Amino acid sequence: MSDEKLLTIREVSMLLGISEKEVIDLSESGVIPAYKIGGVYLRFKRQQIEDYKRRIKPYSKKSSLENYPMKDRVNDFFYFNDFYILSGLIILIILFIIFQGY
Repeated sequence: MSDEKLLTIREVSMLLGISEKEVIDLSESGVIPAYKIGGVYLRFKRQQIEDYKRRIKPYSKKSSLENYPMKDRVNDFFYFNDFYILSGLIILIILFIIFQGY
């Protein structure tokens, strides 16, 4: 048996660039092989994690904003923030009415 150091969940999450919860989910679904130490602690072999990382690398995108046109960004901004924009305008109108009397 070799003296290979097994990786923890945190080390794997930093190596893959994902959250610890995602590492646990991947191991539970069998996507990445994991080993239980004492029936409780999950550990991973470095070589298996690096193989998984090489397999998924061609499928990962550099940035999700590259194919996201400015028009769609602006539309999404107003769609998701319409309540706050409308509330701010109403407050400004009310303040204008209040201070116009002075």
